[in-house]
Amino acid sequence: MKLDSYWLDTAPPGLPASEGPVEGRYDVAVIGGGFTGLSAALAFGRRGASVAVLDAGRMGGGASGRNGGQCNTGVAQDYAALRAQLGVERAQDCYRAYAAAVDTVERLIREEGIDCDYRASGKLKLAAKPHHLEHLERTAELIYREVDQDIEIIGRDRIRSEVDSESFFGGLLQRHGGQMHMGRFAVGLAKAGARRGARLYEHAAVTSIAKEGGAYRVESARGTLRAQQVLIATGPSRHGPFAWYRRRLAPVGSFIIVTEPLPEETLARLLPQRRSYTTSRLMHNYFRVTPDSRLLFGGRARFTASEQPSDAKSCRILRGNLAQLFPGLALARIDYCWGGLVDITADRLPRAGEHDGVWYSMGYSGHGTQMATHMGQAMADVMSGNAQANPWRNFAWPAIPGHTGKPWFLPLVGAYYQLKDVFY
Repeated sequence: MKLDSYWLDTAPPGLPASEGPVEGRYDVAVIGGGFTGLSAALAFGRRGASVAVLDAGRMGGGASGRNGGQCNTGVAQDYAALRAQLGVERAQDCYRAYAAAVDTVERLIREEGIDCDYRASGKLKLAAKPHHLEHLERTAELIYREVDQDIEIIGRDRIRSEVDSESFFGGLLQRHGGQMHMGRFAVGLAKAGARRGARLYEHAAVTSIAKEGGAYRVESARGTLRAQQVLIATGPSRHGPFAWYRRRLAPVGSFIIVTEPLPEETLARLLPQRRSYTTSRLMHNYFRVTPDSRLLFGGRARFTASEQPSDAKSCRILRGNLAQLFPGLALARIDYCWGGLVDITADRLPRAGEHDGVWYSMGYSGHGTQMATHMGQAMADVMSGNAQANPWRNFAWPAIPGHTGKPWFLPLVGAYYQLKDVFY
């Protein structure tokens, strides 16, 4: 078993990383080489701007290359709860922003010819308890009436035709969206940006950003550059001069296992539609079939950061959850196990804007594949003068009370969620 991301391990070679020192002058410096940064580099390059992307590690090697491989519409929190919190119009705007984000991913794949095994299969949220289905039915009524009619409730009488497991009582199907190979998509975005002249610097952790003579001096582990504008797209970075952002994000670990390749007849029986799936529990699981017929199975097995000892413990928890949902896979070999950090905001909605003259976009809260890609495109518009392109422009972003950067409260949150799952 490899303690490594399946997406990164099976990504194609040939990522166009720049060699030599970080130096020169650019129109835009992008800090973070995930989907936000790579998408922004492509968008700026299409405008003829000179762009440098700096990442502390590998391009696409953070959250963008360590997630569940889903790309779906629907907000990170329950639509009914979001509606009660924000009102109908703002909740609709949030939902439509995620739908537009799926469209952006599909458009870039098509326009740039990115080979990433994209499959438009939709997402099925599975009710783990009977009253969870009742809640999904009420939520579906609101969504259908107010924002999206391409949805369907799958009742208990039909759920086994979608997922061959005794653990579920129905589900909410949202058809707009799909799944893809994250490593292939990252490499495709990087190549598309490089074709437009973007310079991609790996292992170039940023140590300082300072205003200097009408521009910004960006210092990194590989050298120093100057840029007219800076976009911070680091996600849940625990290093560098990003303390203001760290106080507003809770970096929660999410963990994933991937099985050995499974027989086609097994997959056709267990998951005949091959959608993206997520369960309704607070400590939920999510799963899907990979392009080479493996089952990817993930979740917040433990509320802790991702590191090898924690990943291995989480693997054992996830393997138990997998066997509970699909007893026939209890003895399946696990070939990959890894973890990553999810940059969760207090209300689980993204944040994007400007702070001290520097632009930022982050806080995707576990729904970053589509939104990160979309916001890279959007922030290029915003930084070119179109403020209306930012769907999150009117959201305040106060610091999380008592949070100074190290998420000491995560074990308490995890214990609360586990207890609530028992009674809810």
